[in-house]
Amino acid sequence: MKYISWNVNGLRACLGKGFTDYFTQSGADFFCLQETKLQAGQLALDLPGYFQFWNYAQKKGYSGTAIFAREVPLSVTYGLGVEELDTEGRLITLEYPQFYLVTCYTPNAQQGLARIDHRLRWDDAFRAYLQRLDQQKPVIACGDLNVAHQEIDLKNPASNRGNAGFSDQERESFGRLLDAGFTDTFRYRNPTLTGVYSWWSYRFNARKNNAGWRIDYFLVSNRLADKIAATPIETDVLGSDHCPVGLELTL
Repeated sequence: MKYISWNVNGLRACLGKGFTDYFTQSGADFFCLQETKLQAGQLALDLPGYFQFWNYAQKKGYSGTAIFAREVPLSVTYGLGVEELDTEGRLITLEYPQFYLVTCYTPNAQQGLARIDHRLRWDDAFRAYLQRLDQQKPVIACGDLNVAHQEIDLKNPASNRGNAGFSDQERESFGRLLDAGFTDTFRYRNPTLTGVYSWWSYRFNARKNNAGWRIDYFLVSNRLADKIAATPIETDVLGSDHCPVGLELTL
């Protein structure tokens, strides 16, 4: 099975930059989006062969997630079930007979870590949520998790130490998520690989210079680790400040 996750940084803008062509050629069984920046009714996508699931933020033009799936799920859940964390359209869960698929757009801690407390509350709730799902059946979780876990996950770790996405608090929190029974699929297959990123700032020619961060992930329950067949990061796909990341599983 083939899974793709992409923070599109505004789907309407991305549609004008080749989204449809990439979607069509990808052949994904499941295609997950973050940061759609849409409200209900603003966009009608014609995606033959796919069922569409959308979660919208209450705030206009902000956040938002979506999943396009070839198979009808057994159930669909929107959000974490925590009222204060579920106003920004950040999470969708599809249940299938063999697994749960979760797409997530983790809150950014923001400049000066202004939103770090909210971010860490999200992390705690997200980890507990995935653990509850994992007790029932294996989990495949993807999305922009807004953290570079290790120094090899960004170009300039020394100068970014303590910044949003590379603070000690966020990195430790992500480590607790992995310790709770989940595998970072890309790092599982590429334990020491450097220079492969999924997000680049629009400033300072960052993408041209590959001064990026790997903050987009596929995680799986540890018991699925031996099913990981491929973990592509499509760095040549444009259309957003993020690129698509993928997962192929032999289920």
